[in-house]
Amino acid sequence: MDGAAGGLAGDLWFYGASTVFAAVTAATSTLLPHRAWGTVATAGYLLAVLAATGQFLARRRGVTRLTGTAARATLTAVTWATTALLPMVWQSVERAGGHADRAQEEVAVIEHAGIRLLDHGTPYLGPDAIRALPAGEQLSGYTPYQPGMALFGLPRAIAADAWWTDARIWFALVTAVALGVAVTTLRRTGKALARTAARPDRSDRADARDHALVRAVQFATVLPVCALTLATGGDDLPVLALCLLALALGAKHRFGAAGVAIGLAGALKLFAWPVALVLIGYAATRGWRTAARLAAGAIGLPVAALIPVQLVDSSALVENVLRFPLGHGVVTSPAQSPFPGYLIAAALPAGRVIAAALLVGAGLLIAVRLVRRPPQTAGSATLICGYGLLAAIVLMPSTRFGYLLYPIVFLTWAPALWLGRPAADPATDRTPPAAATAR
Repeated sequence: MDGAAGGLAGDLWFYGASTVFAAVTAATSTLLPHRAWGTVATAGYLLAVLAATGQFLARRRGVTRLTGTAARATLTAVTWATTALLPMVWQSVERAGGHADRAQEEVAVIEHAGIRLLDHGTPYLGPDAIRALPAGEQLSGYTPYQPGMALFGLPRAIAADAWWTDARIWFALVTAVALGVAVTTLRRTGKALARTAARPDRSDRADARDHALVRAVQFATVLPVCALTLATGGDDLPVLALCLLALALGAKHRFGAAGVAIGLAGALKLFAWPVALVLIGYAATRGWRTAARLAAGAIGLPVAALIPVQLVDSSALVENVLRFPLGHGVVTSPAQSPFPGYLIAAALPAGRVIAAALLVGAGLLIAVRLVRRPPQTAGSATLICGYGLLAAIVLMPSTRFGYLLYPIVFLTWAPALWLGRPAADPATDRTPPAAATAR
């Protein structure tokens, strides 16, 4: 279905299923920001279904100008605007006007972290300060992110309450820029391919690349779990987009820039750190100097972000970044989606130990795989990231369904990254079987 009718059959299924998801969310969600998102997004997805139906019918009549990848990409951008950006701005405006329940808790947490960073030099409260909070506010006193995430709270810390100082606005801006640069990077590779070779299979490969890119961008933007997350919370989207940018730069062998991109992501959230390790393994196949160049940014930037807050208050850093995510904080995380890790931890004697052992075992298996068979392409590195994070999410004792956006998007970007590799590298100038399915 993915490639049928030039990809339009897959588009119809994608937008149709998304419409149903948004409508069910609007009708049944117990979270008011999610219900508000569903109300607006249902209309946006429905418009996309109608437009994709029109494209499908136009293709059957032979009107190819309205049915190519450029037209599909335009519809993807418009749908992202109506299903993610519009409800996000609407909720930000209402929140600035005093309406409650127009953002998930993490938005306020990050904005408060920005205020503390501006006033005290650290975004974190220490364990004693968290204990001193009222019982109902202790959970929101934690900032379980890397220090860089507090930067998204600085606009509200500096300019007070306004719709444009909402942290989600800045999440969306960084996401859009990172994804735009990633797509441009991959398309430039393909354009160079088309200019330097006239073989028919190269034309087919360019078409496959464009289709794979459209589908990849759809999953990173319009997929309901991504659109909902950006509109109501949003902190995972800039991390994800920077990871995708790093992988795209790696596909073009720009390893220094890839290290900077993944280092910025790692300075925001721990989810980027496994991706950095996989990228270092990928870069190592090109030599230790290349790996060192990537590692300088991938490791150096997160460490540089940690040093100032460590010097200001090391106990607060440990409490927020290590103890709380591991379940040893003053209060426990409410992230309790019923994945295997959570069910094992909750139902079995010594369940948390068993779940932790399974998680460590999965990590060791992936580490052995990286050492013995390091990824030779950015596409295979992306697959390792996707399956590795999927294993981690389902085995963690405390996790959320929303985190599945990471493995889903990584796995759907793999074909685009395979097809976007530099054409001048004779060692990789063949289309892997998995990438051929995008044609």
